[in-house]
Amino acid sequence: MRWTIILSVLGWALAAYMLIPLGWKYYYHRHPKFTGGPRITETSDGHPGDPVNVALLGEEDVLVRAMTAAGWHPADPITFRTSVRIAVDSVIRKPDADAPVSDLFLFGRKQDLAFELPVGNSPRQRHHVRFWRWEKLEEGRAVWFGSASFDVRVGLSHTTGQITHHIGPDLDAERDLIMKGVAQAGFSQDAFYVDGFHPLHEGRNGGGDPWTTDGRLGVVALQAKGQ
Repeated sequence: MRWTIILSVLGWALAAYMLIPLGWKYYYHRHPKFTGGPRITETSDGHPGDPVNVALLGEEDVLVRAMTAAGWHPADPITFRTSVRIAVDSVIRKPDADAPVSDLFLFGRKQDLAFELPVGNSPRQRHHVRFWRWEKLEEGRAVWFGSASFDVRVGLSHTTGQITHHIGPDLDAERDLIMKGVAQAGFSQDAFYVDGFHPLHEGRNGGGDPWTTDGRLGVVALQAKGQ
């Protein structure tokens, strides 16, 4: 009886003070909460933009190589020339794999990088993502918060009346598309989801378009291909 009690106490102590703390340490190493990280982008006039739904960990050159290897094209900057070009290409349904994307803001600045994955023969529809580099590091790696969505059509903004792309509501599909593409291209060292990143699972962006999410942030720790 006495040995049973002693062994029970030792088992409890081992679990409570060694095994469980190690388990939680591993869990939070694998599932960081990105405390202080942003959740929603903003438009230039202060309206809520598209939500953040993906994060890539690694240096900029690896991120660019990973995205291009997955079939994504870097978006051209917004200029008068590129703005006219995307307008004309949308009307005549001409492919434009490098069409510019509108600016959204995080950390008080517009996106650092933007990519798009064309659909069909017109920039009216496309997958696109904007990335902002965070000032903090995660396990010594650069963190790039991304806002990925799918442009379904060109129309007038529901909030400003300006010409804009309208996005589809399924943000999780766009998040998962990037994670899957990077993995298939051989650049994913580790991939996981951060549960509860978004407390709200639905809303509207700056153009008035509805969006939905399961609330998870998709995270990919990048590696140089072949490692």
